[in-house]
Amino acid sequence: MTYPDRPSQNGAGRDHGAGHDNGSGSDHGAWPSSDAAWTPSPPQGGGPRPAHAGATYTAPHAPASGYPAPSGHLEQAPVVTATVPAPAVRPERRGTGPDTSADVPAPPARPGRDRYLDLLRAVALVRVVAFHLFGWAWLTILFPSMGVMFALAGSLMARSLSRPALSVIRGRLRRLLPPMWAFSLVVVPVMFALSWKPVREEGLWWFIKLGSYVLPLGSPPYPEESGSTGGWLELSWADQAAGPLWYIRAYLWFVLASPLLLKAFRKLPWVTLLAPLALTAVIGTGLVTVPGTFGEGLVDFAVFGSCWILGFAHHDGVLKRIPRYLAVSSAAIVMGFGLWWASGHLTEEGWNLDEIPLAQATWSLGFCAILLVYAPSWQKLPGRLAGWDGLVTLANNRAVTIYLWHNLLLMAAAHLVDELWSIPWFGDAFGTYMEKSYEVLVFLAIWPLTGLAILAFGWVEDVAAKRRPRLWPNGAGRKRRA
Repeated sequence: MTYPDRPSQNGAGRDHGAGHDNGSGSDHGAWPSSDAAWTPSPPQGGGPRPAHAGATYTAPHAPASGYPAPSGHLEQAPVVTATVPAPAVRPERRGTGPDTSADVPAPPARPGRDRYLDLLRAVALVRVVAFHLFGWAWLTILFPSMGVMFALAGSLMARSLSRPALSVIRGRLRRLLPPMWAFSLVVVPVMFALSWKPVREEGLWWFIKLGSYVLPLGSPPYPEESGSTGGWLELSWADQAAGPLWYIRAYLWFVLASPLLLKAFRKLPWVTLLAPLALTAVIGTGLVTVPGTFGEGLVDFAVFGSCWILGFAHHDGVLKRIPRYLAVSSAAIVMGFGLWWASGHLTEEGWNLDEIPLAQATWSLGFCAILLVYAPSWQKLPGRLAGWDGLVTLANNRAVTIYLWHNLLLMAAAHLVDELWSIPWFGDAFGTYMEKSYEVLVFLAIWPLTGLAILAFGWVEDVAAKRRPRLWPNGAGRKRRA
């Protein structure tokens, strides 16, 4: 399975991503040993084939309360003696005094979710899953998912930082970490149950790295081989399971650095925006190599840093102040440089930009700039897109869950498709067709499994956000109440 969109120190990249923020107006041990795309081959003949080695959201601010309309004054008749019944209290007649209701300001409208940004996040998630299955290098050019996700998250982070920075960081960590802890509570015990043991030579340092499953400041360790050949947990399953955690680490680094980055951007916007590109040109091209897991994280930070800061520019309205023709033409030049650089630094995976950090950084920056310059700020999905509203809402409410589990779900989907050959009449009758459409069948099978993962683990995202847990948050209940 491929890990796109993740640059390495020697120019290799990996791709996993989803946005974590749910407020779009609405917010590894070592890396896997192989960067080859996980392209499952169908079983040959009639027997089953073992599965192939695979491959935060910020809610809108509550509106300020409006001023209550003044109630009418009541005339109180004087109370007479106890033997005489008191007359009924009568309200004043309307119109006897000036109408002051028009002077009362209306409460501000509650900011809604920006459905354009929600749609981009949902498309990015689907593209990540598709790339990890099919391994088509052109997908990294067609839609650079990770750059998009970091740009969206940066915009939401800038909006949140109108509040005190420490409270914002605490809120982001509260939303990010519990879904990862739920994932780790399932995956790590299975690794140990399959005879994974601490590396004696590393001593205490190994246990410190294990703590990255709790606070992902570094790359968590995992066994290079675990499980069994042809089993439900194949030899590379731990490699695949730990792969997505690089994104959680990168997101955490950006969150912690955002207060300083935002101050720097508002003081020196263009220097701050382009500085990560300069850093990528130094450490992402092999000119300077930073060793260890810190070097891995630093490359990730550099490659996607400009996209994150571009989100600041989107939030602050900087992009709107630039003539559109100038913004688009500048973005096209940056993207052209990225393709030119990639053409001279192709890897064994060809035009997979995720393996070429500087190309990834420049192409993603220009691509995201064009997306945000033309951002229409939809309050609801228009036209035929409205039919996808429920799925877009669900994907945004469960983005972390979908992202964390999708590699394991791809392997499970491949096993399910393999089992079709064990059905005698079905395998004999449709075996040839299944061989030709094997990857498509896996792609179809992963979505029901994703639904099960959402039901089983997605509610943790609600608990992390201090919301009432929901099994299937696709917005249907909100529409009924409306």
